[in-house]
Amino acid sequence: MPPLLIYRWAVMDNTDTTFLTRPDLLGDVGMVASTHWLASATGMSVLEQGGNAADAAVAAGFVMQVVEPHLNGPAGEVPILLFDPAAGDVRCVAGQGPMPAGADIDTMTGLGLDLMPGTGLLSATVPGAFAAWLTLFERWGTWELADVLTPAIHYAEHGWPALEGTAEAIAPVVELFTEHWRASAEIWLPGGQVPRAGARMTNPLLAATWQRLLRESAVDGGTREARIERARRVFYEGFVAEAIAAHAATPAMDSTGRPNAGVLAGDDLARWVCPVEDTASLVYRGYTVHKTGPWGQGPVFLQQLALLRELGVDGIPFLSAEYIHTIVECGKLAFADREAWYGDPDGADVPLNDLLSTAYTVERSALVTPDASNGLRPGSPGGREPRLPAMLRGNHERTGTAVGSGEPTAGDFAAGTGTPTLGDSRTDPVVERTGVARGDTCHLDVVDASGMAVSATPSGGWLHSSPAIPGLGFALGTRGQMTWLEPGLASSLRPGRRPRTTLTPSLAVRDGRPFLAFGTPGGDQQDQWSLLFFLAHVDHGLGLQAATDAPMFHSMHHPGSFWPRRARERVIVAESRIPESTIADLTRRGHTVERAEAWSLGRVSAAGVDPETGFLRAAATARGAQGYAVGR
Repeated sequence: MPPLLIYRWAVMDNTDTTFLTRPDLLGDVGMVASTHWLASATGMSVLEQGGNAADAAVAAGFVMQVVEPHLNGPAGEVPILLFDPAAGDVRCVAGQGPMPAGADIDTMTGLGLDLMPGTGLLSATVPGAFAAWLTLFERWGTWELADVLTPAIHYAEHGWPALEGTAEAIAPVVELFTEHWRASAEIWLPGGQVPRAGARMTNPLLAATWQRLLRESAVDGGTREARIERARRVFYEGFVAEAIAAHAATPAMDSTGRPNAGVLAGDDLARWVCPVEDTASLVYRGYTVHKTGPWGQGPVFLQQLALLRELGVDGIPFLSAEYIHTIVECGKLAFADREAWYGDPDGADVPLNDLLSTAYTVERSALVTPDASNGLRPGSPGGREPRLPAMLRGNHERTGTAVGSGEPTAGDFAAGTGTPTLGDSRTDPVVERTGVARGDTCHLDVVDASGMAVSATPSGGWLHSSPAIPGLGFALGTRGQMTWLEPGLASSLRPGRRPRTTLTPSLAVRDGRPFLAFGTPGGDQQDQWSLLFFLAHVDHGLGLQAATDAPMFHSMHHPGSFWPRRARERVIVAESRIPESTIADLTRRGHTVERAEAWSLGRVSAAGVDPETGFLRAAATARGAQGYAVGR
């Protein structure tokens, strides 16, 4: 690995910058980096008191559900990667719940749908986040559940400072809350008003839910593991499950413009157990990078790495036009394969080994030329013929105006957008032009003195995309909107199968040690921004903070996973700190480059172990003025 440098780059006004927005953190007790300072501080307090990385991650994760309710919640989802120093390997806690047994294509098309709704109850999956955190906690943690829940209960009961993003998420749906989602209005419109940034917010219903769950799980004593298992049953079979099932059966307004009941039932919750799985992985320059399986978009990161390794990206000057062009063109190929091939491997043939094979990578890398490519070009791994959704094949007409289309029209904006973003493409010109949203989801990285490392990307259960469940203080997720109502696709709607998610934590290992846990919010951009960070660090020697601070860019060429699933051919969005000469070169190659604000793309955080010194280390981006890394 090259020596770590503070990289100097030229900005648009030709001035040079050598400063870091924050220092690289080094220590030997523990490190936590996340997208919210209160979550980071909570996780570090657990490490200071003798808890391990799993304990710290769980405590921080529950705090995130309270203080970032527009970005994640208890009934959302969270894929978690963990390096287990005792076993010397990486495991994936697959916290993405499946579609209910009653969620099939015929049922949805019978309601007049051609897309799954972005909001409401029909797109609800089995809540995955709670079971995932408990699975991590039971298998690798050491504390009691009451101890890791105490900080979240404190903030829910006594209050936390409202984020500007929370207010921005609530403001467009005030009418929806007051007229249709009354339980949401009771929580998120205190005094009937949108909370201002910095105001004290509380969620006493959520605090009471966790307190009751703890009381019921403590009955009959027993071992720590028995208490955690009882807590899981209380959520998925007890009073929480009963409230969820009753709520899902009650019609609620959604993005179709009419009330619909969901299909999530008590049996769906009771039968689900959060799986712990093998990861997908690839070796890049001596680093083994681990991602989720193809039920998430994580292997896109690995496919990009394989193509870039084949094309020798490490020898291309950092942030040059050739560098940006090569990364973007490889990304186009990997994301095209995502559309054709990715889905829950329990319900579809996903040829992951072929997609990551050397022969396939060599074949695909030959498609990268000096000029920007057109179209969506999935490959044929193992000789299989790719199949794209009809909408993406260009022969499917949708106006987006018919009731039941799954797309809210401008007049239906009160029904919500169903995305984890805070800007809407119909009303926000910045989002429309650049695809940059002022929100996204959450991310968390932890490493402790034993070498245990955790990377997690919590999301779903957004307060503005599904009505709050009466009496519980949180909403269901809507991840089912990422399935297609067309049979025969890898990501078609299937009962009991996981929708293909965009959530994608990363964990890199070197020489049997946890080199780096890292990730970012950002929907489809997650595996673009985190890739840029990783390459800046391992190929170009930037320190962790310098790699998060470096100018970012992303492609809009591939279809989005959320409504309106738009693709913008050959468009690159780049922060304004990338020089004009570079932009001019990219334009000559056929790219359309659109400028984003200088510090607007990505919210990367990372924590790991320095391979030379053994010190623990961490960093978090200053973008968004919210995330923080802490440690000692």
